[in-house]
Amino acid sequence: MGTIAAAPIRTAVVGFGISGKVFHAPLVAASPDFSLDVIVTAQPERAAEAARRYPQARIVGTAEELFALSADLDLVILGTPPHTHFEMAAAAIARGLHVVVDKPFVPTSALGEELVSRADDAGVQLTVFQNRRWDADFLTLRKVLASGALGEVTSFESRFEWWRPEGFGNWRDTVSLAEGGGMLHDLGAHLIDQAIQLFGPVERSYGETANRGPHPDAADTEAFVSLLHESGVRSRLWMNGMAARVGPRFHVLGSEAAYTKWGLDGQEPALAAAMPPSDPAYGLDSQESWGLLGIDGSTRRVPAERGDYPQFYLQLAAALRGNGHLPVDPAGPLEVLKVIEGIHALA
Repeated sequence: MGTIAAAPIRTAVVGFGISGKVFHAPLVAASPDFSLDVIVTAQPERAAEAARRYPQARIVGTAEELFALSADLDLVILGTPPHTHFEMAAAAIARGLHVVVDKPFVPTSALGEELVSRADDAGVQLTVFQNRRWDADFLTLRKVLASGALGEVTSFESRFEWWRPEGFGNWRDTVSLAEGGGMLHDLGAHLIDQAIQLFGPVERSYGETANRGPHPDAADTEAFVSLLHESGVRSRLWMNGMAARVGPRFHVLGSEAAYTKWGLDGQEPALAAAMPPSDPAYGLDSQESWGLLGIDGSTRRVPAERGDYPQFYLQLAAALRGNGHLPVDPAGPLEVLKVIEGIHALA
């Protein structure tokens, strides 16, 4: 397909659950670089909601209907469960369409490498929606690290934890490990990616997983990962949907100071509440949730950077027009998948 010279970039969003409805459709619709032309969902209630929210979009129920329209599209965004990603992405690539795949990228690194190869052969762009690289707290931590205020960092702790004993109410509760299910695949794709972005490649890894949810045949509902980076930093990562009390989102120890941040980024609930990314309050953390920097007895709050999920699509538009790099090189998610596979092999 090559580069796209003219705006807008004609886009289809596949799936209208949390991924498609909360993240992709609002971000695409809010960007002048894209047009939201097609939404794919087989569920009547979701189809009705999609039609109400995006009357300019054509709502279809199947992949066959989507690909029948491929001549009128430039980009396909997959917000479907991970076991569908390879087949759907491969079909889009075969039709010369650029592809965004939600994380987890695919169930295995071998499938991911195959998709990258096919995209290269077809001359189309393939990227992965690692949106947590644009969380307010992550951007703030990057700034703190760059300032040198922590000194030499030795230990990084990161958590995604909730209290949801009833489960998440979607594919995360039931999809098997072989299909890319489980907390380690799902949230580990974010936490491991963030750790590698901050501290570089992994030299050794170790992990623990368990299923304590209501579906005994599903994959893990909680996981712990320890990474030793080549830089010497040790990352300790927790993912848990059964946490009655949650730990700090970030806890970073250095030779001069520490940084601790509580609470999750607010962009997901803002988008779920239909706040447009153009709203002046979008992406802002309240002062009460700002992280603390210093040592015990002498700390100060660090003003939070603005969360910026729209940056993913801004960078993607530039890349599709030949004016920049992809927002997420798929080599990064492939590295994360290999870490996850190594942990599962030892667990």
